[in-house]
Amino acid sequence: MKFDLHVHTTLSSCSQLTLEQVLDNAQAKGLDGVCITDHDTMAAVDLLKEGMQENGLCVLIAMEYATKGGDFLLFGPFEHLPLGLPAEIMLAAVKAAGGVAVAAHPLRPGRSIDTSLLEKGLCRIIEGVNGRNTPEANQEVRHWPERYQIGAVGGSDAHTLDELGKVPTQFTVPIQSRADLIRALREGLYKPMVWEEVRTASPQRQSG
Repeated sequence: MKFDLHVHTTLSSCSQLTLEQVLDNAQAKGLDGVCITDHDTMAAVDLLKEGMQENGLCVLIAMEYATKGGDFLLFGPFEHLPLGLPAEIMLAAVKAAGGVAVAAHPLRPGRSIDTSLLEKGLCRIIEGVNGRNTPEANQEVRHWPERYQIGAVGGSDAHTLDELGKVPTQFTVPIQSRADLIRALREGLYKPMVWEEVRTASPQRQSG
């Protein structure tokens, strides 16, 4: 299954992409599922029935959580988390709740991940390819999975319809719920990134 794990809707002030546009266009872009990852909110859960839609698209709700130690995509059995937590405390809370965190755009200027979080094993997956990064920025983290013994996924970081589905992650098992996604991420049930095929990433922007 092809999932876009990093999609912002108009619930993020920086995004022009509506939830309706996501639902209506994701499959035409080759996606089987999308994760709505708005900034510091999971409010989209109140706007649709999460899970499998009538058209066969799987829509799951997550969030992008900002910390001084970097931004993280959070996938978990929760709808709310206290904002402003230090990265270590937030990551521990997500793990305790049964969730998974992915370090988003780990080398974005001004919002880079604190690599000590990877060294300590507090975050076990990075966004190895981000659709809003330059190819050079994506290339810089190419060897991080081997260096830190972690996983790597892709995400479009979509803020517009054109960006939706640009960098999907291919999962090797069916995903119909948050629980399915969390299990697949934990167990590494996604195909390794083919770095050479991601050379058309959009120029880096400041939002994401």
